[in-house]
Amino acid sequence: MVFDLFCKRKNTCMEKEIYEQSDILKSILDCYVTKDCEIKVEIPEGINRIVLVASGSSYHCARYAAELFGSISKIEAHAVYSSEFLLEDTIAHNSDVLYIFITQSGETTDTNNALKKAKEFGVKTLCITNNEYSTIWNASDYKMLCLAGEEQSIAATKSFTSQLLCATLLALKFAQNNGIDVYDLIQDVKTIPSFIDKTYELQPKIKQFARFLSKYKNIVITADGYSYALAKEAALKIKETSYINIISIILGEFMHGHVAILNNKRSALVYILNNELNYMATRNLNMIKESYNPPICIIGNRTNQVKSTFNVNIECDQPIVKTFCIAVIIQLLALETALKLNRNVDKPHGLNKVVK
Repeated sequence: MVFDLFCKRKNTCMEKEIYEQSDILKSILDCYVTKDCEIKVEIPEGINRIVLVASGSSYHCARYAAELFGSISKIEAHAVYSSEFLLEDTIAHNSDVLYIFITQSGETTDTNNALKKAKEFGVKTLCITNNEYSTIWNASDYKMLCLAGEEQSIAATKSFTSQLLCATLLALKFAQNNGIDVYDLIQDVKTIPSFIDKTYELQPKIKQFARFLSKYKNIVITADGYSYALAKEAALKIKETSYINIISIILGEFMHGHVAILNNKRSALVYILNNELNYMATRNLNMIKESYNPPICIIGNRTNQVKSTFNVNIECDQPIVKTFCIAVIIQLLALETALKLNRNVDKPHGLNKVVK
């Protein structure tokens, strides 16, 4: 059914790779999760702190994973851009610290140089990559393969969600090693491929949403908490495929001066919501509506608390699972917006990619 939907459409690598994701994520689950819900990944013992290092879409995965390690594994974690990591004079190098490097190709220059720097301090290293013959794979102490297959489109789609799932499984593995019961969470994670199949069915509505967004010169994509990594990924996806001026920012921070961009009447705001709308978000969005009256579009749960111009949602009660659904929604939104503007989605002008 999914393949038939794709065949009715214009044949682009980006769209083809978006539609491969449910099968790829199922393969990852089959590879790394046993029938008894044990995660089959080798990790170091005695880790109390994790630093995730990456660039581009891989950084957005790292940002999301840092939240998961804190909430699920109860391990302090934070994400840093590879280029920023290289500027640090020294790094934490206790025996209980693990550095995780995420790169699709395994050949990202900044990320490989960051790993090389970390090794100089004698720290434990782990990589998440899509290439088992890469520089970073060979240099890391521990490793996890994404199994996404070759990705041709410049925009990361299947490589992003495969990294996201690998990082999620790592967080669950560390939780298991720390004696935390994550059986129900793993059962939820196993449903991700079927929910992504349901998400594909939203493409006609997403196409309408894209037609609406393509009319705007400035777009603000905002979120809170876990969803902020998705807001950053959405901004990157739409920006690199459509060339629209987009910023991503935490909603609370947006209210501190940045909100003035909405004085430009050709601006729209998109809010990404992975759970229920909290009081502060409701208040801030309604303040924005009252003061600037921009079109407010919500990706996530429908709410009567904020008047939205557009709402795209997949019914799903498990936040971890819904993360992947929203990732696919924003990929399809980027694709449809770019096609509406007659952009080359596979080869955006001036961008290159290491393909593995």
